[in-house]
Formats: sequence, C-alpha cells, structure tokens
Amino acid sequence: MKYLIVELYDLVEMKKPHPCSTHSKIFQVIRLGTDLKIQCQGCGNVILMDRDTFNHRVKKFIEHAEAPLFKKQK
Repeated sequence: MKYLIVELYDLVEMKKPHPCSTHSKIFQVIRLGTDLKIQCQGCGNVILMDRDTFNHRVKKFIEHAEAPLFKKQK
C-alpha cells in the first residue's frame, strides 16, 4: 500500500466533500501522530481520524503552508 508523506500544515484534497454548507474538499493537517487532525477550509470544523482512514480517504496533496490558514473562532 502506498502512503502519502504528510507534514504539519499541508493542504490536501479528500475524495468526498465535508458535509458543511460549503461542501469543501480541501483540508489542512493541524496535528500529526497516530491520529491526524484535519481542518475543513470551508467552515473550520476539525475532524480527528486515524492514519489508515486518512490514507484511504485522501485524494491528493495540494501544497505546504508554514502556519494554520484558518483562524480559530473565540
């Protein structure tokens, strides 16, 4: 099985859109480890998933960012 090398703050495109009002397929990786946290770039919701699920659902790598792109709401 081929695994995608992922770094912190990478932008990735998923196979299916997020079920929010924007239906965005673009997510940013905000935490790495056994589990990954990805943040929807449309609505800002955070999703936690294990690495195997992530590798199965990711479609392609888009670009690397140096910092979070979506600001947290207070």
